[in-house]
Amino acid sequence: MEHIDRKGSYSVKVDALAKYYGSEDLIPLWVADMDFKTPDCVREALEGVLEKGVYGYNFILGNYFPTIVSWLREQQKWEVEQGWLAFIPGIVKGIGYVINYFTRPGDGIIVQPPVYPPFINLPKGNGRELVFNPLIRVEEEGAPLPYRMDFVNLREIASKGNCRLLILSNPHNPGGIAWDAESLRELASICHEHNIIVISDEIHADMPLFGTEHIPFASVSKEAADISITFGAPSKTFNMAGIVSSFAVVPNPGLREPFYKWMQVNELSSPTIFATLGAIAAYTKGGEWRMKMLDYIEGNVVFVEDYCKHRLQGLITPVRPLSSFLIWLDCRELSKKLFGCIDQSRLVHLFVRKAGLALNDGAAFGPGGEGYMRLNVGCGKETLEEAMDKLKEAIDEY
Repeated sequence: MEHIDRKGSYSVKVDALAKYYGSEDLIPLWVADMDFKTPDCVREALEGVLEKGVYGYNFILGNYFPTIVSWLREQQKWEVEQGWLAFIPGIVKGIGYVINYFTRPGDGIIVQPPVYPPFINLPKGNGRELVFNPLIRVEEEGAPLPYRMDFVNLREIASKGNCRLLILSNPHNPGGIAWDAESLRELASICHEHNIIVISDEIHADMPLFGTEHIPFASVSKEAADISITFGAPSKTFNMAGIVSSFAVVPNPGLREPFYKWMQVNELSSPTIFATLGAIAAYTKGGEWRMKMLDYIEGNVVFVEDYCKHRLQGLITPVRPLSSFLIWLDCRELSKKLFGCIDQSRLVHLFVRKAGLALNDGAAFGPGGEGYMRLNVGCGKETLEEAMDKLKEAIDEY
């Protein structure tokens, strides 16, 4: 994989370090994009537009939605009809659209922490009631998944009657969990019974690791399809988040038709030419690049696992991701060893100020995130080696 020095490229990950961390002199291992050069096929597609020299209004290309249908069939074994699809300008924005269209202030929205921070911030910021259905950490060695859903708690929450939405992270961010069909079916059954719509964020679906297969939420049962609004994108997989090319899949016409009409009349589902061309190029010509990238990411994951086990004496336990380039680092033993307790502020200080590493603070992911940090391994191996060595030096100083 070709690695790019992103400094000076207007990158949030690199050029906004001082804004978010108070220092530019850090190794950036936080924002969820990669340092790998985007596939040439995407660049060539965009250059074809730039060379024309006119950047006026455009329409959605006729092969845009058929390309997505083919990709979902071939890569995820999910049969989707073209009419189920709509463009959205980013998945977080799409979640915001759903919240504002389907709910009212005071309605309950369920999230399953620890989870991607916008899932927590969006309901709160829009004046909805944030309802936690925390995941249960599975500590047993050899367990197939590091977390499981708490369905007993979910039934209690759902039965109260004020919840309208559940936001699902599938695959899970930050845990890298590829949810199994049984868990997804049970979730669908409970939510269907209580008329709760499930937003399934599947942005990491096309980054399965170590032989894992992604299971789309809407595909597991008719109940799931009836209550689902799924969001996907090529952005994480092909490192093109700045192009903003995402899509929605809504099988149920009762949900889809009024929602899509609302987006259309408000011009919320109109892509730029770069968004459609970039997605088509990635999905039709980026396959070889994708496989090389996934292989490289797997190597980085294994490196971090081995480093933590042998050089950090197991004080940090990486939760192996089954999808994506993000590793959820369990630093609870490290915190207890160094500070006598799980002290998140001192843990963050160790990583950022002592080691000079910009990782995501686990506390931002909600209840259950204390004692954790999120590491982005979508970078060159040499960068990762330097980062781990700096972390070891900081720990050794204690």
